[in-house]
Amino acid sequence: MSTTSVSLSDQDIEEEAERLYSELKNVGWTYEDCAIIAPLTLEINQIKKEKNAIILAHSYVTPDIIFGVADFSGDSLGLSKKAAETDADMIVFAGVVFMAETAKILSPDKTVVVPDIEAGCSLADGITAEDVRKLKEKYPGIPVVAYVNTTAAVKAEADVCVTSANVEKIVSKLDSDKIIFIPDKNMANYLRTVTDKEIIDYDATCVVHDNINPDSIEIARERFGEVVILAHSECPPDVLDKVDLVEGTSGMKKYIEEHPEAKRIMLATECGLADRFSVEFPDREFIGSCVMCPYMKRNELRKVLKALKNPDPEQIIQIPEDIRIKAKKSLDKMFELGQ
Repeated sequence: MSTTSVSLSDQDIEEEAERLYSELKNVGWTYEDCAIIAPLTLEINQIKKEKNAIILAHSYVTPDIIFGVADFSGDSLGLSKKAAETDADMIVFAGVVFMAETAKILSPDKTVVVPDIEAGCSLADGITAEDVRKLKEKYPGIPVVAYVNTTAAVKAEADVCVTSANVEKIVSKLDSDKIIFIPDKNMANYLRTVTDKEIIDYDATCVVHDNINPDSIEIARERFGEVVILAHSECPPDVLDKVDLVEGTSGMKKYIEEHPEAKRIMLATECGLADRFSVEFPDREFIGSCVMCPYMKRNELRKVLKALKNPDPEQIIQIPEDIRIKAKKSLDKMFELGQ
Protein backbone atom coordinates (compact mmCIF):
# COMPACT_ATOMS: atom_id res chain seq x y z
CA MET A 1 0.00 0.00 0.00
CA SER A 2 1.01 3.60 -0.48
CA THR A 3 2.74 5.70 2.17
CA THR A 4 1.53 8.94 0.59
CA SER A 5 -0.73 11.45 2.32
CA VAL A 6 -3.50 10.64 -0.16
CA SER A 7 -5.73 7.68 0.68
CA LEU A 8 -5.26 5.06 -2.05
CA SER A 9 -6.71 1.62 -2.55
CA ASP A 10 -5.00 -1.30 -4.21
CA GLN A 11 -7.40 -0.83 -7.12
CA ASP A 12 -6.41 2.86 -7.45
CA ILE A 13 -2.76 1.88 -7.68
CA GLU A 14 -3.42 -0.95 -10.13
CA GLU A 15 -5.42 1.29 -12.46
CA GLU A 16 -2.79 4.02 -12.30
CA ALA A 17 -0.02 1.50 -12.99
CA GLU A 18 -1.91 0.28 -16.04
CA ARG A 19 -2.39 3.87 -17.26
CA LEU A 20 1.29 4.59 -16.90
CA TYR A 21 2.34 1.32 -18.47
CA SER A 22 0.17 1.90 -21.55
CA GLU A 23 2.53 4.75 -22.48
CA LEU A 24 5.81 4.14 -20.70
CA LYS A 25 6.15 0.61 -22.09
CA ASN A 26 7.20 2.31 -25.32
CA VAL A 27 10.40 3.50 -23.61
CA GLY A 28 11.23 0.28 -21.78
CA TRP A 29 9.31 0.62 -18.52
CA THR A 30 7.84 -2.57 -17.09
CA TYR A 31 4.46 -2.83 -15.39
CA GLU A 32 6.33 -3.35 -12.10
CA ASP A 33 8.25 -0.10 -12.67
CA CYS A 34 4.97 1.72 -13.20
CA ALA A 35 3.40 0.15 -10.09
CA ILE A 36 6.25 1.55 -8.00
CA ILE A 37 5.64 5.17 -9.05
CA ALA A 38 1.83 4.89 -9.29
CA PRO A 39 1.19 6.04 -5.68
CA LEU A 40 3.38 9.08 -6.29
CA THR A 41 1.75 10.12 -9.56
CA LEU A 42 -1.69 9.60 -8.01
CA GLU A 43 -0.80 11.84 -5.09
CA ILE A 44 0.65 14.55 -7.32
CA ASN A 45 -2.39 14.54 -9.61
CA GLN A 46 -4.79 14.69 -6.65
CA ILE A 47 -3.01 17.57 -4.92
CA LYS A 48 -2.75 19.38 -8.25
CA LYS A 49 -6.54 19.44 -8.47
CA GLU A 50 -6.94 20.56 -4.86
CA LYS A 51 -4.54 23.48 -5.33
CA ASN A 52 -5.76 24.46 -8.82
CA ALA A 53 -2.25 23.90 -10.11
CA ILE A 54 -0.88 22.80 -13.45
CA ILE A 55 2.39 21.04 -14.18
CA LEU A 56 4.46 21.98 -17.21
CA ALA A 57 7.11 19.54 -18.41
CA HIS A 58 9.79 20.32 -20.93
CA SER A 59 10.47 17.62 -23.51
CA TYR A 60 13.88 16.89 -21.99
CA VAL A 61 12.66 15.80 -18.55
CA THR A 62 12.03 12.14 -17.83
CA PRO A 63 8.97 10.37 -19.30
CA ASP A 64 7.48 9.52 -15.90
CA ILE A 65 6.97 13.27 -15.37
CA ILE A 66 5.82 14.02 -18.92
CA PHE A 67 3.30 11.18 -19.11
CA GLY A 68 2.61 10.69 -15.43
CA VAL A 69 1.75 14.13 -14.09
CA ALA A 70 2.24 16.90 -16.69
CA ASP A 71 -0.73 18.84 -18.01
CA PHE A 72 1.31 20.20 -20.91
CA SER A 73 4.64 19.16 -22.39
CA GLY A 74 6.73 20.74 -25.10
CA ASP A 75 9.23 23.58 -25.48
CA SER A 76 9.71 26.32 -22.92
CA LEU A 77 7.95 29.27 -24.54
CA GLY A 78 5.00 27.22 -25.75
CA LEU A 79 4.48 25.90 -22.24
CA SER A 80 4.59 29.38 -20.71
CA LYS A 81 2.01 30.63 -23.21
CA LYS A 82 -0.25 27.66 -22.43
CA ALA A 83 0.02 28.35 -18.71
CA ALA A 84 -0.87 32.02 -19.18
CA GLU A 85 -4.08 30.97 -20.93
CA THR A 86 -5.29 28.80 -18.04
CA ASP A 87 -7.07 29.84 -14.86
CA ALA A 88 -4.60 27.93 -12.68
CA ASP A 89 -3.43 29.58 -9.48
CA MET A 90 -0.12 27.74 -9.45
CA ILE A 91 2.41 26.57 -12.04
CA VAL A 92 4.96 23.86 -11.34
CA PHE A 93 7.53 24.09 -14.13
CA ALA A 94 9.51 20.87 -14.56
CA GLY A 95 12.31 22.21 -16.69
CA VAL A 96 15.08 24.68 -15.89
CA VAL A 97 14.89 27.92 -13.97
CA PHE A 98 14.91 30.40 -16.88
CA MET A 99 11.81 28.64 -18.26
CA ALA A 100 9.96 29.18 -15.00
CA GLU A 101 11.02 32.83 -15.11
CA THR A 102 9.44 33.13 -18.56
CA ALA A 103 6.23 31.65 -17.18
CA LYS A 104 6.30 34.21 -14.36
CA ILE A 105 6.89 37.06 -16.84
CA LEU A 106 3.75 36.05 -18.73
CA SER A 107 1.70 35.07 -15.65
CA PRO A 108 2.67 37.56 -12.92
CA ASP A 109 -0.40 36.82 -10.79
CA LYS A 110 0.25 33.07 -10.63
CA THR A 111 2.56 31.32 -8.18
CA VAL A 112 5.36 29.73 -10.21
CA VAL A 113 7.63 27.13 -8.63
CA VAL A 114 10.48 24.88 -9.77
CA PRO A 115 11.20 21.37 -8.49
CA ASP A 116 14.95 22.07 -8.27
CA ILE A 117 16.44 25.55 -8.02
CA GLU A 118 19.80 24.12 -9.17
CA ALA A 119 18.33 23.20 -12.57
CA GLY A 120 20.25 25.80 -14.52
CA CYS A 121 21.24 26.17 -18.17
CA SER A 122 24.67 26.73 -19.69
CA LEU A 123 23.21 29.28 -22.11
CA ALA A 124 21.20 31.23 -19.55
CA ASP A 125 24.10 31.07 -17.09
CA GLY A 126 26.58 32.04 -19.81
CA ILE A 127 25.59 35.70 -20.06
CA THR A 128 24.52 38.38 -17.59
CA ALA A 129 22.58 41.60 -17.93
CA GLU A 130 25.85 43.48 -17.38
CA ASP A 131 27.42 41.57 -20.29
CA VAL A 132 24.55 42.73 -22.52
CA ARG A 133 24.91 46.34 -21.40
CA LYS A 134 28.61 46.21 -22.32
CA LEU A 135 27.74 44.88 -25.78
CA LYS A 136 25.23 47.69 -26.25
CA GLU A 137 27.88 50.25 -25.28
CA LYS A 138 30.37 48.72 -27.71
CA TYR A 139 27.84 48.51 -30.56
CA PRO A 140 25.42 51.42 -30.01
CA GLY A 141 22.19 51.38 -31.97
CA ILE A 142 22.48 47.71 -33.00
CA PRO A 143 19.36 45.72 -32.03
CA VAL A 144 19.86 43.02 -29.44
CA VAL A 145 18.19 39.69 -30.23
CA ALA A 146 18.03 37.38 -27.22
CA TYR A 147 17.42 33.67 -27.51
CA VAL A 148 14.65 32.65 -25.12
CA ASN A 149 17.23 30.56 -23.23
CA THR A 150 18.18 33.56 -21.11
CA THR A 151 17.34 34.96 -17.69
CA ALA A 152 14.64 37.54 -17.14
CA ALA A 153 17.32 40.15 -16.46
CA VAL A 154 18.95 39.49 -19.84
CA LYS A 155 15.60 39.53 -21.64
CA ALA A 156 14.99 42.92 -20.05
CA GLU A 157 18.10 44.29 -21.83
CA ALA A 158 17.09 42.90 -25.24
CA ASP A 159 15.03 44.48 -28.01
CA VAL A 160 13.36 41.21 -28.97
CA CYS A 161 13.41 37.57 -27.92
CA VAL A 162 13.41 34.62 -30.32
CA THR A 163 12.99 30.86 -30.21
CA SER A 164 14.64 28.25 -32.39
CA ALA A 165 11.36 28.06 -34.31
CA ASN A 166 10.98 31.75 -35.17
CA VAL A 167 14.51 33.14 -35.10
CA GLU A 168 14.95 33.23 -38.91
CA LYS A 169 11.64 34.99 -39.46
CA ILE A 170 12.20 37.59 -36.76
CA VAL A 171 15.80 38.38 -37.63
CA SER A 172 14.86 38.85 -41.29
CA LYS A 173 12.15 41.35 -40.29
CA LEU A 174 14.43 43.58 -38.22
CA ASP A 175 15.21 46.91 -39.88
CA SER A 176 18.95 46.65 -39.45
CA ASP A 177 21.77 45.12 -41.45
CA LYS A 178 23.50 44.17 -38.21
CA ILE A 179 22.23 42.48 -35.08
CA ILE A 180 23.68 41.44 -31.74
CA PHE A 181 22.63 37.83 -31.17
CA ILE A 182 22.94 36.42 -27.66
CA PRO A 183 23.98 34.11 -26.15
CA ASP A 184 24.27 31.01 -28.38
CA LYS A 185 27.34 31.11 -30.61
CA ASN A 186 26.25 28.00 -32.51
CA MET A 187 22.84 29.41 -33.32
CA ALA A 188 24.51 32.63 -34.45
CA ASN A 189 26.65 30.58 -36.83
CA TYR A 190 23.52 28.88 -38.15
CA LEU A 191 21.85 32.26 -38.68
CA ARG A 192 24.75 33.36 -40.85
CA THR A 193 23.90 30.55 -43.27
CA VAL A 194 20.20 31.43 -43.59
CA THR A 195 20.13 35.26 -43.38
CA ASP A 196 22.09 38.10 -44.96
CA LYS A 197 22.51 39.98 -41.68
CA GLU A 198 25.87 40.78 -40.12
CA ILE A 199 25.75 39.04 -36.77
CA ILE A 200 27.68 40.06 -33.67
CA ASP A 201 27.67 36.98 -31.47
CA TYR A 202 28.53 35.99 -27.92
CA ASP A 203 30.61 33.03 -26.80
CA ALA A 204 28.15 30.77 -24.99
CA THR A 205 26.84 27.35 -26.03
CA CYS A 206 24.44 24.66 -24.86
CA VAL A 207 26.27 22.00 -22.87
CA VAL A 208 24.17 19.32 -24.58
CA HIS A 209 24.10 20.37 -28.23
CA ASP A 210 27.70 21.60 -28.29
CA ASN A 211 28.80 18.07 -27.36
CA ILE A 212 26.96 16.22 -30.11
CA ASN A 213 29.66 14.57 -32.20
CA PRO A 214 29.51 15.01 -35.98
CA ASP A 215 30.98 11.51 -36.34
CA SER A 216 27.82 10.11 -34.77
CA ILE A 217 25.83 11.39 -37.76
CA GLU A 218 28.01 9.47 -40.22
CA ILE A 219 27.96 6.37 -38.02
CA ALA A 220 24.15 6.49 -37.86
CA ARG A 221 23.88 6.67 -41.65
CA GLU A 222 26.27 3.73 -42.07
CA ARG A 223 24.58 1.62 -39.40
CA PHE A 224 20.92 2.36 -40.01
CA GLY A 225 20.90 3.06 -43.74
CA GLU A 226 17.56 4.70 -44.45
CA VAL A 227 17.38 7.24 -41.63
CA VAL A 228 16.21 10.86 -41.49
CA ILE A 229 18.40 12.97 -39.22
CA LEU A 230 16.99 16.07 -37.52
CA ALA A 231 19.28 18.42 -35.60
CA HIS A 232 18.66 21.32 -33.26
CA SER A 233 20.07 24.65 -34.38
CA GLU A 234 22.03 24.86 -31.12
CA CYS A 235 24.38 22.19 -32.56
CA PRO A 236 27.82 23.12 -33.94
CA PRO A 237 28.17 23.83 -37.69
CA ASP A 238 30.01 20.57 -38.39
CA VAL A 239 26.94 18.69 -37.13
CA LEU A 240 24.39 20.82 -38.98
CA ASP A 241 26.30 20.34 -42.24
CA LYS A 242 25.64 16.59 -42.11
CA VAL A 243 21.91 16.41 -41.27
CA ASP A 244 18.69 16.44 -43.28
CA LEU A 245 16.83 19.15 -41.38
CA VAL A 246 17.69 21.84 -38.82
CA GLU A 247 14.83 22.66 -36.46
CA GLY A 248 13.85 23.32 -32.88
CA THR A 249 11.79 20.88 -30.83
CA SER A 250 8.43 22.03 -32.21
CA GLY A 251 9.75 21.92 -35.77
CA MET A 252 10.98 18.37 -35.28
CA LYS A 253 7.56 17.29 -34.05
CA LYS A 254 5.86 18.99 -36.97
CA TYR A 255 8.15 17.19 -39.43
CA ILE A 256 7.35 13.83 -37.85
CA GLU A 257 3.61 14.54 -37.96
CA GLU A 258 3.75 15.59 -41.60
CA HIS A 259 6.03 12.77 -42.81
CA PRO A 260 4.54 9.42 -41.80
CA GLU A 261 6.79 7.77 -44.37
CA ALA A 262 9.84 8.60 -42.22
CA LYS A 263 9.96 5.46 -40.10
CA ARG A 264 13.47 5.74 -38.67
CA ILE A 265 14.54 9.12 -37.32
CA MET A 266 17.67 10.25 -35.52
CA LEU A 267 17.34 13.27 -33.24
CA ALA A 268 20.53 15.26 -32.78
CA THR A 269 19.36 16.90 -29.58
CA GLU A 270 18.93 16.02 -25.90
CA CYS A 271 18.21 12.32 -25.48
CA GLY A 272 14.92 12.87 -23.63
CA LEU A 273 13.18 13.98 -26.81
CA ALA A 274 13.62 10.52 -28.31
CA ASP A 275 11.83 9.07 -25.26
CA ARG A 276 8.95 11.52 -25.57
CA PHE A 277 8.50 10.92 -29.29
CA SER A 278 8.77 7.14 -28.86
CA VAL A 279 5.65 7.32 -26.71
CA GLU A 280 3.78 9.80 -28.91
CA PHE A 281 4.71 8.08 -32.20
CA PRO A 282 4.95 4.36 -31.34
CA ASP A 283 4.97 3.38 -35.02
CA ARG A 284 8.36 5.08 -35.57
CA GLU A 285 11.89 4.22 -34.49
CA PHE A 286 13.77 7.06 -32.83
CA ILE A 287 17.51 7.15 -32.37
CA GLY A 288 18.70 9.54 -29.68
CA SER A 289 21.97 11.43 -29.51
CA CYS A 290 22.99 9.83 -26.19
CA VAL A 291 23.76 13.31 -24.77
CA MET A 292 21.84 14.06 -21.58
CA CYS A 293 21.15 17.45 -20.01
CA PRO A 294 22.36 17.27 -16.40
CA TYR A 295 20.11 20.19 -15.47
CA MET A 296 16.87 18.82 -16.90
CA LYS A 297 17.47 15.49 -15.24
CA ARG A 298 17.46 17.18 -11.81
CA ASN A 299 13.67 17.13 -12.13
CA GLU A 300 12.22 14.10 -10.33
CA LEU A 301 8.71 13.08 -9.29
CA ARG A 302 9.41 13.52 -5.57
CA LYS A 303 10.81 16.99 -6.18
CA VAL A 304 7.70 17.83 -8.21
CA LEU A 305 5.57 16.70 -5.27
CA LYS A 306 7.60 18.78 -2.81
CA ALA A 307 7.33 21.91 -4.99
CA LEU A 308 3.60 21.35 -5.31
CA LYS A 309 2.84 20.65 -1.65
CA ASN A 310 5.24 22.83 0.27
CA PRO A 311 7.84 24.69 -1.80
CA ASP A 312 10.84 26.25 -0.13
CA PRO A 313 11.07 30.04 -0.55
CA GLU A 314 13.91 29.69 -3.08
CA GLN A 315 11.77 27.40 -5.24
CA ILE A 316 9.21 30.18 -5.74
CA ILE A 317 10.09 32.37 -8.73
CA GLN A 318 10.25 36.07 -7.93
CA ILE A 319 11.10 38.75 -10.52
CA PRO A 320 11.37 42.47 -9.71
CA GLU A 321 8.49 44.21 -11.46
CA ASP A 322 10.68 46.66 -13.38
CA ILE A 323 12.67 43.77 -14.85
CA ARG A 324 9.53 41.75 -15.55
CA ILE A 325 7.94 44.61 -17.48
CA LYS A 326 11.05 45.17 -19.61
CA ALA A 327 11.46 41.45 -20.25
CA LYS A 328 7.82 41.18 -21.27
CA LYS A 329 8.34 43.91 -23.86
CA SER A 330 11.01 41.80 -25.58
CA LEU A 331 8.67 38.80 -25.52
CA ASP A 332 5.75 40.86 -26.81
CA LYS A 333 7.95 42.11 -29.65
CA MET A 334 8.67 38.47 -30.51
CA PHE A 335 4.96 37.64 -30.59
CA GLU A 336 4.40 40.65 -32.87
CA LEU A 337 7.19 39.86 -35.35
CA GLY A 338 6.79 36.11 -35.21
CA GLN A 339 3.30 36.15 -36.72
